[in-house]
Amino acid sequence: MKRTLSVLLTLAVFLCALSAQAADIKIGVLAKNGPAKVMKKWAATGEYLAAKLGKSVEIVPLGFDKVNPAIEANSVDFFLVNSSMFITAKVKFGASAVATMINSRQGKALKSFGGVIIASAYNDAINSIEDIKGKSFMAVKKSSFGGWQMAYKTIKDKGIDPFSDFASVDFAGKHDNVVFAIQNEVAQAGTVRTDTIERMVAAGAIAMEDFKVINKQTSDFPFVYSTTLYPEWPMAKTAATSDALAQEVAAALKAVKQDDAAAKKAKIIGWTDALDYGPVEDLQKALAVGAYAN
Repeated sequence: MKRTLSVLLTLAVFLCALSAQAADIKIGVLAKNGPAKVMKKWAATGEYLAAKLGKSVEIVPLGFDKVNPAIEANSVDFFLVNSSMFITAKVKFGASAVATMINSRQGKALKSFGGVIIASAYNDAINSIEDIKGKSFMAVKKSSFGGWQMAYKTIKDKGIDPFSDFASVDFAGKHDNVVFAIQNEVAQAGTVRTDTIERMVAAGAIAMEDFKVINKQTSDFPFVYSTTLYPEWPMAKTAATSDALAQEVAAALKAVKQDDAAAKKAKIIGWTDALDYGPVEDLQKALAVGAYAN
């Protein structure tokens, strides 16, 4: 009996200690390349916020299948996911954006991104989206906003259903794999997130002249692209997180400077006021994906 009581007392003390150590703020981050990379990129942001706010902050890596359950259960206070996943959380679980990331790509400050549709420069049969009918197509994954959904919307707006009008639609899992599939003629056309091509060229992995951009758009955006541009990833709060705390976090994030460790480690420029994610929701409705999946 005494031993049982001793064990229970020890367990109670242990649980109390765990409770005492619980972070004041938990930030879930999509672990698209694994938990280790999340911590490498975002631990410094947690440290920055802890110093700014005087509160303990925990970065919580979340796999694709763990994001929605964590948001629904309010087991994190804030979360950082792609823009389409945010809309799903907004519609289904009452989440709201508090700030938008200013990304740093090839030395450029970007508040938006898009998709680029590519084919081999030596494939004379494909020069437009319409030309992809009857051809094989490669994308990243169905849940990839920049690596599939943006191009899917652009293709659908042309009156084309890729799943019935293309010879095939396959998913390579990673952006670079799609580019290599086009280069090696595994697929005749494909789509990746903007800046992928330029990044791979800069790394010496491919040559720009080996590819052509389909449905090429023109603006002051610094990378080749084929689709509408959409706002970058948001930092968002879950429904249970107070507006007061959200305002504190948003103000601290917007004070991040490009030379701060938080920005350098995350490879971003900083943060700005939350942009309008309405066009992302419109995309989900049009494609019946995310919050609007049938």
